Amino acid sequence: MNFPFYIAKRYLFSKKSHNAINVISGVSVCGVALATLALVCTLSVFNGFQDLVTTLFTAFDPELKITAVNGKVFDGQDERIQSIRQFPEIEVFSESLEDNAMVQYKGRQAMVVIKGVEDNFDQLTPIDSILYGRGELILHDEVVDYAIPGIELVSVLGTGIRFLDPLEVYAPKRGSRINVASPVSSFHSDYLHSSGLVFAVNQQKYDASYILTSLAFARDLFQYETEVSSIDLKFEEGTNIHRVQEKIAQLLGEDFRVLNRYEQQADTFRIMEVEKLISYLFLSFILLIACFNVVGSLSMLIIDKKADVITLRNLGANDDVITKIFLFEGCLISFFGALVGVVLGLTLCLIQQEFGIISLGSGASAGAFVVDAYPVSVHWEDVLLILTTVLVVGFLSVLYPVRSLSRRLLTKQQSF
Repeated sequence: MNFPFYIAKRYLFSKKSHNAINVISGVSVCGVALATLALVCTLSVFNGFQDLVTTLFTAFDPELKITAVNGKVFDGQDERIQSIRQFPEIEVFSESLEDNAMVQYKGRQAMVVIKGVEDNFDQLTPIDSILYGRGELILHDEVVDYAIPGIELVSVLGTGIRFLDPLEVYAPKRGSRINVASPVSSFHSDYLHSSGLVFAVNQQKYDASYILTSLAFARDLFQYETEVSSIDLKFEEGTNIHRVQEKIAQLLGEDFRVLNRYEQQADTFRIMEVEKLISYLFLSFILLIACFNVVGSLSMLIIDKKADVITLRNLGANDDVITKIFLFEGCLISFFGALVGVVLGLTLCLIQQEFGIISLGSGASAGAFVVDAYPVSVHWEDVLLILTTVLVVGFLSVLYPVRSLSRRLLTKQQSF
């Protein structure tokens, strides 16, 4: 066994001549443990919110989305696009066209995004999980086209879930200027009827502005023929999406973007990652402050073990060995503090996952959130990062003080 480590371990668990040193050592362990616990719980809560947002978006966003680099639309009959249909990994291939328009209902107006999709859209995403109402998922029939608006948009227009009068939809005519004398003639208009359904993604970007309808209606309204704004893909179970994404991107070239679900919502996830990083850095700084308690504990221990140091020197221990003993002591305090903090943090996270003891709100505000309690998700790579951070910060925080104190103590002893 490593001799300095063996002595450091004995010092950690043995009773000191002054009880205050035991208390200070215990406080040092508790300080490191609390900082570690805070890191585990905070990062797990950020992971929980990120996973929650991911589940909300997956009900509306495809597994892979192909868009044009330049312009809003591209030809869906492009040979490169059509060749993707032959990929054996693809389960659902769906075209989509979306653009801005204005809708009016009984005098109320709103700017919206009309998203025209194919009839297989319900196979592309689990859209049923975010639909509310008593109607059927139908986008068109032989006579009319139907609308599935966002739940907040329904409130703005005052239509109710099932509206009797159709929505009036207006979009500027392509390639024409606004006629000041007769503005209405510069717009192409059409009607959307109620499907008896609304969707709720719990994201204002969608709920307050999107209307789902048929692809044929969108093409007619915006005066397109074979153009689409995106190609949406769903893959067979077990497919390596990242590998297929690279394959498709290579096939299409630089004219197209091929985006997975995270890349489709890059801004949202980037903000969450930055917030998580800032929290990690802030709590690591608190951890550094907590590690100064370890320095105080080691200072008291070095003073308490003057006689032992003399004995060790008489047995042949040099200055490096004695310094390593107290360095290992500081590392052991940090390690046990980290271990206790991780165990307590994981325990609290498990309790929160099972019972949701810390809620997001109470009373009237309780129903304003997607979930009732703080979501928690433990990622083991974060746990490993936290353990590494605690050990590195603990070692660096005691390295210089221990060397300085040991050097002073050894110098004084040599002078006697």
